[in-house]
Amino acid sequence: MKAALARRIDGRFHYGWIVVGVIFLVLLASAGIRATPSVMMVPLEHDFGWSRATISLAISVNLALYGLTGPFAAAAMQRFGIRPTVMVALLLLASGTALSSLMTAPWQMVLIWGVMVGGGTGVAAVTLAATVSNRWFHTHRGLAMGILTASSATGQMVFLPIMAAITENYGWRPVVLIVAAVAAIVLPLVAILVPERPGSVGLRPVGAPEDAPDVQLAHGNPLTAALSALRMAAGKRDFWLLFFSFFICGASTNGYIGTHFIAMCGDYGISEVKGAGILAAMGILDLIGTTASGWLSDRYNSRVLLFWYYGLRGLSLIYLPYAFGFDFFGIPLFALFYGLDWIATVPPTVRLTTDVFGKTMAPIVFGWIVAGHQLGAATAALVAGSLRATLGNYTMASMLSGGVCIIGAFMVLRIAPHAPKRPVGAKA
Repeated sequence: MKAALARRIDGRFHYGWIVVGVIFLVLLASAGIRATPSVMMVPLEHDFGWSRATISLAISVNLALYGLTGPFAAAAMQRFGIRPTVMVALLLLASGTALSSLMTAPWQMVLIWGVMVGGGTGVAAVTLAATVSNRWFHTHRGLAMGILTASSATGQMVFLPIMAAITENYGWRPVVLIVAAVAAIVLPLVAILVPERPGSVGLRPVGAPEDAPDVQLAHGNPLTAALSALRMAAGKRDFWLLFFSFFICGASTNGYIGTHFIAMCGDYGISEVKGAGILAAMGILDLIGTTASGWLSDRYNSRVLLFWYYGLRGLSLIYLPYAFGFDFFGIPLFALFYGLDWIATVPPTVRLTTDVFGKTMAPIVFGWIVAGHQLGAATAALVAGSLRATLGNYTMASMLSGGVCIIGAFMVLRIAPHAPKRPVGAKA
């Protein structure tokens, strides 16, 4: 079926864009599942009397496993293929989220939302986007990566307001059943429409020359491949600069704003539905910002792009505690700057990883860099929850998050410049 569809559309557009569309839906569903705990935080607090620090622990485990699964998932995709690896992850997500409707104790939330969902979303994550963009695209790779990365923001845009409204009217249990159903619906699309590589449907990657070799599945143990990639990468200073800058990225996005923003709005008298609506608006802006960032990373110096992204994000987070004090321009101004910048860092980071480590090793190495992102997210989720429980507000957490972003802005400028081959007509 995939080969027949590829022949039918040949000459109009490349089948790689259909693969991007399906993987976009996979990442969108995964993003909706990852966003669910932020909507559940206050209802769980009310239903079971769990503190935000307790709930943040489960979210922290989720975020950490989301990152640590990435390099092994990338190696599994190279060894077993994209389709079977992603289908297993979707099955895990659907079953795990459905089971969570029965939980009654904190350890169950840690097991289900921390371990099962964390591991599943770690496969359906930016490492998947990097693998697909590197495998299916020779040119327009940054644009494809930008579109796939933007699915995370789109997932929030689509799911958060709906989940918040359902939670407010019917409780949190129907929400987890809905996101379980979404994961189950996407699974057959992957089975039917996603080939393993361009050669499977008689094509070359987008923009690849006639003599470009086809991508083949790797041999050997994925665990060994992932650890070997880490040993190789760990000897390069650029890896650690990318790793710790992405640690800061995760701390200032998924870990802090993604986890605590709706609860923070509640501290200022803003309802969960309105707080989710603000996050959704930032999701729309990030869909624009991250797609544009992918286009820019095909053309301009990725180090300079990252400097501006981290710097502007840091300033917006330092401004955040004051934003609630302005009736009209406060939160909208924060949402504008932060939303456009939310995960715009991903395409330039993937570009730099590919430039440093090469197209073959880049997805696995990027998986380890994503592990840094999620360790940062896990740290911020736990620290922000603890600071809120201790101080009664999120002001200190906002200041710390903004400050480390400023540090990250200068850190990325120390990554050694590389001169990869760029598409014809692209600017240096």
